[in-house]
Amino acid sequence: MKHNFSCLSGETIKAIFLVCLAVGVVGMSYGSLAMAYGFPLWVPFVLSVFVLAGASEFMFIGIVASGGNPIAAAAAGLLVNARHIPFGVTVRELVGKRAAGLFGCHIMNDESVVFGLSQKTPDQRKAAYWLCGLGVALLWPLGALLGAQVGRLLPAPETIGLDAVFPAILLALVIPAFKNRTTLIRSCCGAALSLAAVPFAPAGLPVLLSLLGLLSRKK
Repeated sequence: MKHNFSCLSGETIKAIFLVCLAVGVVGMSYGSLAMAYGFPLWVPFVLSVFVLAGASEFMFIGIVASGGNPIAAAAAGLLVNARHIPFGVTVRELVGKRAAGLFGCHIMNDESVVFGLSQKTPDQRKAAYWLCGLGVALLWPLGALLGAQVGRLLPAPETIGLDAVFPAILLALVIPAFKNRTTLIRSCCGAALSLAAVPFAPAGLPVLLSLLGLLSRKK
């Protein structure tokens, strides 16, 4: 399937590039942590190519490294990525059809969905979705490979803050949306619910519970 990325504005392309670059940096953190946990190089690389879902991959290696069952770790990863079900319904017109549609589903992630849905025209939505999805699909595995090399040199790679880069950039991107009072209220309610659930709920579930913030209304 051909996509005309020229329909996107320079600002949109720049934003997509920066987010994909941030994904690559977080991929470095992922690869370095996997090596620090004692995994062979092929594990983070294969997961980064075929799973292509950072949160579930971090959870998988964390659970297995702490002695957990790989099947349970995979199930926890699926729970974290349950948000992809509504994502798929929302972007069904962007992923394409037949063989291209299968790959379009594979590159569906938080970033590609956000950029795809935020554009004004159908062509721009599809172009942004694919450009961001392809960027993530390329830079996430590359970041994991580079991070694996870093992991051999750093005993505790998280101490240099690589794991904080991605959330910080995402926060910077969504801050302008907080000008809308309803969005601000729902976001704060979702964040409060998620934080309150952290001490009691299993890993991954607090993020899903934050979706309940969408039920809150402006008075």
